[in-house]
Amino acid sequence: MKKLALLFTCLLALGQAQAGPLSPRESLGKFEVFDDLEIGQVLAEPLVEQPLFVNFDERGRLWLVQYRQYPNPAGLKMTSRDDYWRVIYDSVPAAPPHHVRGRDKITIHEDTDGDGAYDRHKTFLDGLNIVTSLAHGRGGVWVLNPPYLLFYPDKNRDDIPDGDPVVHLAGFGLEDTHSVVNSLRWGPDGWLYAAQGSTVSAKVRRPGLEGNVVRSMGQGIWRYHPETRRYEFFAEGGGNTFGVEFDAQGRVFSGHNGGDTRGYHYVQGGYLRKGFTKHGPLSNPYAFGYFNGMPHNKVPRFTHNFIVYEGLGLPEKYLGKLFGVEPMQGRVVMSDRTPIGSSFKTLDTGHPIQSSDKWFRPVDIKTGPDGAVYVCDYYDEHITHRRHYEGKISVETGRVYRLWAKGSKPMQPFNLAKRTTPELVGLLRHADKWHRQTALRLLADRQDATALPLLKAMLRDELGQAALEAFWAVNLCGGFNPEFAADTLLHVNPHVRAWTVRLLGDDRLVSESAAAALAGLAKREPHVEVRGQLAATAKRLPVGQALPIVHALLAHDSDAGDIYQPLMVWWALESKVAAHPGEVLELFTDEALWQTSLAREHILSRLMQRFTKAGSRPDLLASAQLFEMAPNAESAKILMAGFEQAYKGRSMAALPERLMVAMARHGGGSFALGLRRGEAKSVDEALRVIADAKADKLVRLQYTEILGEAPNAKAIPVLLGIVKSEPVADLKQAALGALKPYNDARIPEAVLAVYGGLPDGLRKAAGMLVAGRVDWALELLRAIDAGGLA
Repeated sequence: MKKLALLFTCLLALGQAQAGPLSPRESLGKFEVFDDLEIGQVLAEPLVEQPLFVNFDERGRLWLVQYRQYPNPAGLKMTSRDDYWRVIYDSVPAAPPHHVRGRDKITIHEDTDGDGAYDRHKTFLDGLNIVTSLAHGRGGVWVLNPPYLLFYPDKNRDDIPDGDPVVHLAGFGLEDTHSVVNSLRWGPDGWLYAAQGSTVSAKVRRPGLEGNVVRSMGQGIWRYHPETRRYEFFAEGGGNTFGVEFDAQGRVFSGHNGGDTRGYHYVQGGYLRKGFTKHGPLSNPYAFGYFNGMPHNKVPRFTHNFIVYEGLGLPEKYLGKLFGVEPMQGRVVMSDRTPIGSSFKTLDTGHPIQSSDKWFRPVDIKTGPDGAVYVCDYYDEHITHRRHYEGKISVETGRVYRLWAKGSKPMQPFNLAKRTTPELVGLLRHADKWHRQTALRLLADRQDATALPLLKAMLRDELGQAALEAFWAVNLCGGFNPEFAADTLLHVNPHVRAWTVRLLGDDRLVSESAAAALAGLAKREPHVEVRGQLAATAKRLPVGQALPIVHALLAHDSDAGDIYQPLMVWWALESKVAAHPGEVLELFTDEALWQTSLAREHILSRLMQRFTKAGSRPDLLASAQLFEMAPNAESAKILMAGFEQAYKGRSMAALPERLMVAMARHGGGSFALGLRRGEAKSVDEALRVIADAKADKLVRLQYTEILGEAPNAKAIPVLLGIVKSEPVADLKQAALGALKPYNDARIPEAVLAVYGGLPDGLRKAAGMLVAGRVDWALELLRAIDAGGLA
């Protein structure tokens, strides 16, 4: 009966499976949308294929990246591939126009008569090879074409490049073409921002300029300033980062390729969770923590790309909602976004777009100038990189959809580039975010100093969003300076204050008056997001300017329970430890700091762990000094917890005498710490407990593991006794592992004697132990030849 039921289930599934792709018209009929919305298909094959990225220029024209070369770069030969499908190629492709031509292209689509239909189509660039995104501005078009960031000049905006592209950045990795750098766009500060996926590396250089190569491994958000040619990682970590979104306040977000979250909120200098087993550790071994994705209800994977809707094309109830693509489920999800301290949580509230067409694969989502939501549909049976590499990919399909309020009317043709400077300034008050962002970009392109009086007046007169837009525009028009910043640090809008702090930190050095103003603001600032930016900026500044800010931030006890701020303050402080340990320790001569909630709950133990984990003699002497500075036993206990955390898995041999004395003065730490130090009483007691079958199993395991990390010759017979006669498999496993650092002839003899009676899992551990040393391995081979391991 079970076999019949299984067969029936399989037949039913086959009956429900979609036989193949539907035509664009058929697919359009398969959608379900909310009752007050309607969906239209604005582009489809054969006009477009494999659409990956969409945006709009100042004329309202739709620009599309068609990712037709994916997944294999043209002209390259794969030489190896690892378990995670990361590929090594035989060479690095040349930059256009000297490249091997691929099938990718960038196209432009225009509604010339305002009837809502795109009736004029042209190709801006063709023959590209793994191109992921583009941005308009500064007299041309920026194209992200890993391994390069290219600029195609087009000063007269005739959609014909004025010449060969300028290579601004080089060195982005191609190991995984569904993970390469992507989603290029302008930030409100005049930097270009983009994402880097989880399974690629980068060694970024700036052709034509000398300087260090910036290396990175895996996911995060990076940025580049075209005028100063500065490149930096903005924040590290996340999922397979594919998508960049700015909300109205200029916060940065990206989606995730996992479940149970809609994505990540990135802050400057932050470290975010990543798949550590697959993608490796954070670049800073002393981060001692990371930010998780935004808390969310439990959901299947994944939403890699989303927008925070702040347009006018949908009913008002959708303002502020998060709209995210779910390519595996074939739908668009909508979520509420609720502040929690200095970040957000999300909650799904419905699916504004769903399709019964199993090939619907939404991969990009943007708001257009009409306030409608535009969705790129990759349209494919599969949405898995591995299947695509196997050739199971539909390379000639793709659609773009528009979602807007029921009964909406199309916009008439326009060109914001023809607006006067005062008119662009006026657009900064527009209720639709797209229009404000485009006006900002055009003002930055123009660099018209006559805009500054208008913008400063707006900043003075406004309190809300218009004030923030005016502030950004002043910076983009060249008006940001120390005198201006001194005023905006006092602005009533907290986001103006936060962005003032951020821009001051861009050069990594401020004037002494600005440094004093930042420290003063850190003392009195009531808004946690501003305090978060103060910490981020302190991380960038020299030690003498940073530590007064950190000192002031530590006094905000309310931040101890915030979702981001404790780690932001820690990362600011930690950034100064390596080069300036003395100045960092000097900070804690103020006994009042030891009593703050932030220091007690988050900073002191990490600081001790930081010095101790580094492990050099100067670092360990700094640890001793920190113990000596502890004003009371409770503070010393906090430090001891950090010390023990640092020494997990390590021997404590040869600690400086000063450190031993300082620790002894405060009780010497836990029993486990004494065991790591090799104290005779602790070793004897641990061996007694390990051998006692009636003792707590977890304690026996802990002591066994420590004696493998901090070897003591007295442990060998006890550990061998466990291997020989202990009935608990976990303890046998732990004992076999603990014996690895010991070089004693008794070990292979005893282990081989019991090998035949071990279960398979333990046999593997025993075999690896004996095979780990050459002379023992010979004994193993002799035993095999003699047939004694049956």
